Amino acid sequence: MMRLVSSICVLTAGALCALATSTKPSAKPAHKAGAPFCNMSQNGNPADVLTVFLTGNELGALKPCGCSGGQLGGLDRRSAVFNSVCAQRRLIVDTGLFVEGDGEQDLIKFNIIVQAFSLLGYDLVNLTQKDIEIAKNLGLLDSIGSVLNVISSMSITDVNVPAGFTKKFLLNKEVVAVTVAALDVRSQMSDSVFCPLSSDLRSVDILILNTRDTAAIDKIAKMGIVDCIIVPAESDEPQIVGDPNEKPLVVSAGRFGKYVGRLQITSDETGDKLQFSFSAIPVTEDLPQEESLLELYKDYQQFVRQANLLEKQPRFVLPNGLEYTGSESCKLCHDYEYEKWGTKAHAHAYGTLEKVGSQYDPECVLCHVVGMEYESGFVSEERAGHLKNVGCENCHGPGSEHISTLGEAKTTEPRSDCTDCHTPETSGDYAGNERSFLEKIVHWREPKTGGNVK
Repeated sequence: MMRLVSSICVLTAGALCALATSTKPSAKPAHKAGAPFCNMSQNGNPADVLTVFLTGNELGALKPCGCSGGQLGGLDRRSAVFNSVCAQRRLIVDTGLFVEGDGEQDLIKFNIIVQAFSLLGYDLVNLTQKDIEIAKNLGLLDSIGSVLNVISSMSITDVNVPAGFTKKFLLNKEVVAVTVAALDVRSQMSDSVFCPLSSDLRSVDILILNTRDTAAIDKIAKMGIVDCIIVPAESDEPQIVGDPNEKPLVVSAGRFGKYVGRLQITSDETGDKLQFSFSAIPVTEDLPQEESLLELYKDYQQFVRQANLLEKQPRFVLPNGLEYTGSESCKLCHDYEYEKWGTKAHAHAYGTLEKVGSQYDPECVLCHVVGMEYESGFVSEERAGHLKNVGCENCHGPGSEHISTLGEAKTTEPRSDCTDCHTPETSGDYAGNERSFLEKIVHWREPKTGGNVK
């Protein structure tokens, strides 16, 4: 029986029959500095195991904010996961959706992510319709194709992106062609799409769909030609969806780069069948950082600063003519509270951004200053330095009327709630520990409580 070539088809949302005509080996080098080479068995990667590393749904998450410990993610730490497997035994694939929106900061991130994927040695990147539209608007579509192997199932005028890609490996001394293609279920879902591959190939198909629709998955499963289906993520962690013992194996890729999906491919004892296992690898903060990615993030910070995004931030008008005045203006009547607040971390929140160079990034600055979303709120250190740090008016509301009436008028909305900034992404240990967090910011006289603090 001829088993010299096996074909593993990773179909990122294209037609199976397109593989026979549109896939071809990449001419781009997959190995990058820092990636280990291996012989038939070394580095903990035996010759009978191939690994497909899977990421997707970056949604602009270049790295975790770093405001608390235990956060996952960061492009600069991802290479440590990839390099746990030598270059000849791995395929690195991203399923697309680089950024969440199409604002100016999203466009900067898009460019940075493309460069990061190149530095990380990605073998293949699938471009969603949104990715292609942004790349076209930025004039980057051709340059992306020059530094990365790209595929897409999207049919867009004047865009010629292939639907498939192939890379060959040795598995137990046999050639294995790992093929990645793209399928748009909405427009290409028909029986004719799934025509057989070349008859001299034993194919094992891993299908990455652009939908979680159960009917579509069942239809593909009944065709009996797919061994694994990868569907869009509904959680940050890559997961097995449904019964792990049923065929096809259905998994999701995760979001925000907190984890890397790992699909391992092995042969059974007879060598007649390929077997699959799937797991999620957390990108933890104890993983080593790649210097080139750290430098790239510094470039991103510089681009954000040059774009002057802080001053371009959309701002709402405060109700009833209210204005922010800054914490210093509260000192005259609330001297004890002001002095006590000055010893707490909130009073130095802006400085933590300066230490890491993020003081020009509106996504970071928002939770480290007073009123950035509103007129008269923080704009920049030069224009509104008195509103740096998490101050009185974050929790108590804008103070202009309260001050002008010598305290007769109570402060009102808008006020920030703790959970506006202490989200699961920025403060993973906040939920369930609210009391201990509150104790860290107590600045009022006991036994008075913080009843007037929202």
